[in-house]
Amino acid sequence: MNFITKTHHLIIVTLIAMITFSACKPKPEIVQLISADALKDKIAGGWAGKMIGVTYGAPTEFRAQGKTFDDSINWTPKDIRGSMWQDDIYVQLTFMMTMDKYGINAPAKKFQEMFAKAGYMLWHANVQARKNYYDSIFPPASGSPAFNPHADDIDFQIEADYLGLMCPGLPATASEMADKIGHIMNYGDGVYGGVFIAALYTQAYFENDIPTIISNALKSLPAESDYAKMVADVVILHKHYPNNWKAAWSELEAKWGVDHFCGAGSDFNIDAKLNGAYIVMGLLYGSGDPVKTLEVSTRCGQDSDCNPSSAMGVLGVIIGFEKLPPEMKSGFSQMADSIFINTDYSFNKAVENTYKYAVTFIAENGGKVSGNKITIQKQVPVPATLEVSFPNVVLDKKISVFDKEAWAFSGDWKTFQRKGWPGETFYDQSKFAEKPGDAVEITFTGSGIAIDGNWVKDGGKADVYLDGKFVRTIDTYFFYSNQEHENITLWHITGLPETQHIVKLVLNGEKNPAATGSKVFITQATIFKTASKKSAVAKFSFEK
Repeated sequence: MNFITKTHHLIIVTLIAMITFSACKPKPEIVQLISADALKDKIAGGWAGKMIGVTYGAPTEFRAQGKTFDDSINWTPKDIRGSMWQDDIYVQLTFMMTMDKYGINAPAKKFQEMFAKAGYMLWHANVQARKNYYDSIFPPASGSPAFNPHADDIDFQIEADYLGLMCPGLPATASEMADKIGHIMNYGDGVYGGVFIAALYTQAYFENDIPTIISNALKSLPAESDYAKMVADVVILHKHYPNNWKAAWSELEAKWGVDHFCGAGSDFNIDAKLNGAYIVMGLLYGSGDPVKTLEVSTRCGQDSDCNPSSAMGVLGVIIGFEKLPPEMKSGFSQMADSIFINTDYSFNKAVENTYKYAVTFIAENGGKVSGNKITIQKQVPVPATLEVSFPNVVLDKKISVFDKEAWAFSGDWKTFQRKGWPGETFYDQSKFAEKPGDAVEITFTGSGIAIDGNWVKDGGKADVYLDGKFVRTIDTYFFYSNQEHENITLWHITGLPETQHIVKLVLNGEKNPAATGSKVFITQATIFKTASKKSAVAKFSFEK
């Protein structure tokens, strides 16, 4: 069925059936009826919303860090074609391809393998999960704070939409799948971002009131998590500043704007919960209007293509494809069968297969399909288990590898220079060595440290020692999808006693068989400390 040309008539009938429950199920079940055409229309609206949102915000991505984006935004329907190259879409389509190939109950390692071997580039928690796969670190360890310094980043949040889209009214099923997939690349708040986004979609199928959708989706999160607390704060701010999203944004930024690990020490913030809060702001202040929703979720800044993508995706389910603004729908007329990079999926195929999986999950959870009528046994949300990636970790300082007083080198270490932007001169990017026994040592006082350097195609291996004891061997080779990474975390640890420690890296002369060399590049160390005491909970200005 072509979702671009066919008009769907939305027929949703809600029946509330009081069913006699056993002692372990005291709550009534809610039965939802929806036509097959209406379900497909909403699925199409969700995928279309993702594609519209990501291309609307793409030119603004990270151009506003710690501030709102106030420049003009010029979007046209033809820009939707740009979604073919966006990780917001192609990663989750790879996960759908995994289901196509290995079944809906495929183990997490198969999902990690499929996206690790895909031909597209990845960043942050995703690229670390790819690196972990090739280093034989598999889920859930691949997303854990011990092996992924980006555990709280936005990655799973931007690629969990498909789970909610294929689970209409089934938040518990969506959360169960999110727990498995999310721990490939994330942990704690990073996983909760995906759980929450998926839950928003599951609720949007049968509820038009956005505050109610958000409230119900929050029930899938542990209330004690920072992610849940931040979303709850956005709800409070919206009630206090119902017509002034910038005032709400300023209060939110003052309380939650610091990223304590991945973006520590800068205005850059790719943390899942802050960007998730911007999604919620877009939905609340957009009040069901597509343009307003896009505007607010984009102008909040930071990862401002991903955030309008998710916000508009949820709104697309509420509205349905056929009721999207005509100018938005027009952008799909020439590209609905175009293939997203490194997948075998198009927009139309994504809608068809999402519908197929939705019907499967509906049937597996007590519902049924009869002709054009679908019966869904709605689920009660189940809160995820509480996880905290980096408890009480705060930035102390960053130490450049060129700080001669902080680092002790032995062996033959050279300076690697990198040319800056066009017209700029060369600058000292890192120090590197390549001979067995070459070593570097740093002494620090704190409860954690991250050693940063380069992942490159001529990267070699080094043994890491902490306070004189061997920890593990790291491999700095990386050349997957023709991608290398500079100034990325090579090794990190937190949770140490806040005393003096010594970290030493010793090159062992070994390398990945694919590596063209055995060099190890070092750029800096980031030192962390533990908050000395639990600080008082920050309050908004109107609460003081």
